[in-house]
Amino acid sequence: MSDFYNLLVQQAEALVDGVIYPIANYANLSALLYQSLPEINWAGFYFIQDGKLVLGPFQGKPACIEIEIGKGVCGTAVFRNETIVVENVHEFPGHIACDGASMSEIVIPLHRNGEIIGVLDIDSPVEGRFREDDRLGLEKLVRMIEDKNKTRE
Repeated sequence: MSDFYNLLVQQAEALVDGVIYPIANYANLSALLYQSLPEINWAGFYFIQDGKLVLGPFQGKPACIEIEIGKGVCGTAVFRNETIVVENVHEFPGHIACDGASMSEIVIPLHRNGEIIGVLDIDSPVEGRFREDDRLGLEKLVRMIEDKNKTRE
């Protein structure tokens, strides 16, 4: 993992350390990601509620409020319970276009106590923006916030 992501995870840890409010943590993390990652146009969280993904804290243009599990990149990541990296979202079957400027996307499942509770979603206006180093670094960041929020609601 690159020095960039090691530093980003350290910054994220400092933001959430000792904070007992998960939504505040997710809001600060989305802001940190939006300000720190080059060539992105959206960074935020969706949480499972009433059997679907519902928009959570984010940075960027207004977004889709509800996404069905199994639909679009976010819903597919939840259904498969795995990180999905899409080089060109327009070639992804069933892609949901909240922002027509988005060209690539990475979605990482988020868990609490082993159960999937949502996703971190990051979009870019650049095709092929997300690489293996991005996946590894963002997964490490998500694991960190999972550990911080293990027993919190």
